[in-house]
Amino acid sequence: MTCELLLMLPGMMCDHRLFAPQIAVLEKSRDVVVPPLHGADSVAGLARMILDDAPERFALAGLSMGGIVAMEIMRQDRNRVTRLALMDTNPFAEAPDRRAIRDGQISKVRLGGLCDVMRDDMKPHYLADTPNRAAILDVCMSMALDLGDEVFVQQSRALAGRPDQSATLAEVTVPVLILHGAEDMLCPAEMHRAMHDLIPGAELVTINCAGHLPCLENPVETTAALQRWLEA
Repeated sequence: MTCELLLMLPGMMCDHRLFAPQIAVLEKSRDVVVPPLHGADSVAGLARMILDDAPERFALAGLSMGGIVAMEIMRQDRNRVTRLALMDTNPFAEAPDRRAIRDGQISKVRLGGLCDVMRDDMKPHYLADTPNRAAILDVCMSMALDLGDEVFVQQSRALAGRPDQSATLAEVTVPVLILHGAEDMLCPAEMHRAMHDLIPGAELVTINCAGHLPCLENPVETTAALQRWLEA
């Protein structure tokens, strides 16, 4: 394939299944890789692991936690990234109150409560009220349970200690797509407008009928936006 490889970084407790609709289309024109986001308990460590395995040049897309790691990749070695897509993500450091919530979730998971945490504390905030919501939530639960307790703990600690990436975004010069679900409660619209304002020339796309996971909630519009970005 002549197009640059696309790295797609999934959200917390997600894997390649998060991007299944996009991969099915995009892999017709390029190689698409979804690396695991575990093996380190810091965003910097996760970014370094991905860079160590990545080709010299690549396109980079990340959703939620994947977007946070993508921004750290840009901070560490932005010259290797040909274009950047940030989806339903947060460029800012963790707020203290949110860190306290994570500590409680880690304690529950350590006691065998991963399923409860995903069902009660996380899944209700993921999606818009659409006809396919229940099926998508089932996929989210399957991904989380397959990844397991230790990945939850590692990722929670990484997110709790993440840095503010505003200065990183202000230095980005490659084509950038900022995409979010119109009904995302975890990473609301104003967060994406702030990222858009930091990056000259970035494209801001709102996906209707979608919450935090537009790649599954409204895959047709999300994939179309990614295709436009890849061809820019």
